[in-house]
Amino acid sequence: MTQLTSRVWRDGELVASDIDLSELDGYLADPSALTWLDLCDPEGEVLEQLSGELQLDRHAVEDAIAPRERAKVSRHATHLFLTCYAAELPTGDDGLPELRAGRISAFVMPRGLITVRLTGVSTIAVDELLDRWAGEGLLGHGVWALVHGLLDLVVDGHFEAVQVMDDKLEALEDLLFEQSVRTREVQQRVFALRKALVRLRRVVLPMREVVAGVMRQRLTNGAAPSRELDGEFNDLYDHVLRAAEWTESLRDMVASVFETNLSLQDARLNTIMKKLASWAAIIAVPTAVTGWFGQNLPYWGSGEQGGLWQSVLLIIVGTTGLYWLFRRNDWL
Repeated sequence: MTQLTSRVWRDGELVASDIDLSELDGYLADPSALTWLDLCDPEGEVLEQLSGELQLDRHAVEDAIAPRERAKVSRHATHLFLTCYAAELPTGDDGLPELRAGRISAFVMPRGLITVRLTGVSTIAVDELLDRWAGEGLLGHGVWALVHGLLDLVVDGHFEAVQVMDDKLEALEDLLFEQSVRTREVQQRVFALRKALVRLRRVVLPMREVVAGVMRQRLTNGAAPSRELDGEFNDLYDHVLRAAEWTESLRDMVASVFETNLSLQDARLNTIMKKLASWAAIIAVPTAVTGWFGQNLPYWGSGEQGGLWQSVLLIIVGTTGLYWLFRRNDWL
């Protein structure tokens, strides 16, 4: 079932909320009004009605609800269409990170913004978005203030997901060098982080093109934009670049952790092999002595009690000497 949320502002002040769809075109035609309509899980009939009344491009309408659409910005006759992905990185029941991403589409018109969200995945919270718009104090600058607040909230969510990823990588690095070896747990975490990072890069990196496209279209849409928003969009683009660069560095860190884990496993295997070789050498001493004295040949102490103590002494001296030598060379 379609969930509708709407707000109307004049000069930055809220004048109407939760308006009927039949009133939407009237508010959008009002040059003094700024209108926002949010559609959550929209039904086909609702989108068809809006598409007919507002002359929305049919390809843009299809992209707003079609699965697995890429993040993009496109200009149409009556509006600008953009698609991006919000993201969060919670920890699952098994303690492993699992990225959740939700697509947000928007139709940007001269005096209004229509957003389309699909549930079942993580998306931005409407209350948080409204608080962001009210707190910025930029609503008097038109629809681009709404677009900036929306993209700024999405990018902040990317930063939070990247920060969580960074913290989990640091925890994994500490786990690598613990005294008690937990190889299986390390492998599971490395695989989960690599999987989550691949999905996170698909969400974060395209935002550079989205924000750059919005900034370009804002300056070339035929209307003189508010210059007071220039600094806000430049700051937003800087945040997008930082999130993208941070994500790229995390890929190098994950690869480094993976290679370090393999190197540590090789080092532990070498240590085990040295220990096994050392104990084999130690065991070889009593084997050789008893084997020698067990031959059916006369030797000094043969058939006497002194021969027994002689063999025991040789075993103790040989094994103790080899044990001390291997410990000295850190083989045991």
